[in-house]
Amino acid sequence: MEPDRFHRAVYVISVAAELAGVHPQTLRIYERKGLVDPARTGGNSRRYSDADIALLQRIQDLTNDGLNLAGVKRVLELEQRVAELEAHVAQTEQQTSEAVDQVHRQYRRDLVPVPRTSVTLYKRERRS
Repeated sequence: MEPDRFHRAVYVISVAAELAGVHPQTLRIYERKGLVDPARTGGNSRRYSDADIALLQRIQDLTNDGLNLAGVKRVLELEQRVAELEAHVAQTEQQTSEAVDQVHRQYRRDLVPVPRTSVTLYKRERRS
């Protein structure tokens, strides 16, 4: 699915509730609790996207596991933070890899082949 389409708010509350498997009033409660923030039309009607539906299904999974709405909100916040940190780590790993590659490329330019005949091995003899 296209990223833009995933976030395009197209579903009215009754359709969103049906897709999420909840009552429309439940969606209003979730909104009041700050769990979901649907888009609004010019007439102030709620519109839900596929991303909102996925979030609503996640909320349902967590409540079915026994979490109350405050716990669900905290879990969602922590999951968002983990996703942000994972993205930051991936970006840092990419930057680090590029920096190491750059250093390695620099090493290769500094290396000069030396004929084997011009190298003299020095062995220090031990004194007894």
